Amino acid sequence: MKNWIEAFRLRTLMLSLACILMGVFLAKIFSQNVSTVSVVLTLLTALFLQILSNLANDYGDSKHGADHDGRKGPKRAVQSGKITAAQMLVGIKIFVVLSLVTGMALLYSCLNVIGINGVITLFVIGLAAIVAAIAYTNGKRPYGYMGLGDISVFIFFGLIAVCGTYYLLVGSINPFIFLPAISCGLFSVGVLNLNNMRDIDSDIEAGKNSIPVRLGYAKSKVYHYVIISTALLCSLIFVMFYKEMPTWQNLSFVACFPLFLKQLFTVKNTTDKIKLDPLLKQLSISTMLFVLLFGFANLI
Repeated sequence: MKNWIEAFRLRTLMLSLACILMGVFLAKIFSQNVSTVSVVLTLLTALFLQILSNLANDYGDSKHGADHDGRKGPKRAVQSGKITAAQMLVGIKIFVVLSLVTGMALLYSCLNVIGINGVITLFVIGLAAIVAAIAYTNGKRPYGYMGLGDISVFIFFGLIAVCGTYYLLVGSINPFIFLPAISCGLFSVGVLNLNNMRDIDSDIEAGKNSIPVRLGYAKSKVYHYVIISTALLCSLIFVMFYKEMPTWQNLSFVACFPLFLKQLFTVKNTTDKIKLDPLLKQLSISTMLFVLLFGFANLI
């Protein structure tokens, strides 16, 4: 059980839940009629999809050679032999089923809100999320090895997680919600970028052409600065447009901005790539804190 919990990579789960919570907060901001059952099912589905992604990533990177003894990050389950490849495949299948079950229950609970057309559309998007989670590092041409992981994370953790949750709970889309959705998507890309910056050397050996591999270590730092700065800016623009006269309470979430700025300075001054590893957890926690403060500040 301990090996499986490690394979779930708990530090990434907080990030996934934070993005869903942003959608929940936005639904509460623009509509008071939010189903608690639907919220719980949404969080569960996101949790299962993230675990599925992590297990599939563990299996795929081991199979394609990105996980090996020279890798700087934490040892993966299949790579270290704690879980066999066959066992990991079983785990992947289990979480595919769990994601489908909770996802279908979620759609059923929201049927009266989004209608049958909305259910069909989101069911297709849900299947796409499962395929994307598996195809990231698996198959003959995994898109994570072509440098497309950042785009996928931005779409599924940002636009789909936030806007999809909002649509499930409200039954419509408000153009304002795309700004905080972009923030969440970019923070999520930031976590992936840190991960890929840490693993840049082993990824080069394995032929995994992530964004840092394509840009180089120095330029991938600049890329990181742009990602995080844009995410923070989008949240401020949202408040300025949503609130004609924002109060200090509405802007109180900026209290967490120093956490992000501190991390940017740490990234700037880090030469030993293994020292980037703790920053993944820090950015995930900072994102959760940002979402909580942002939600409460704009519910006032």
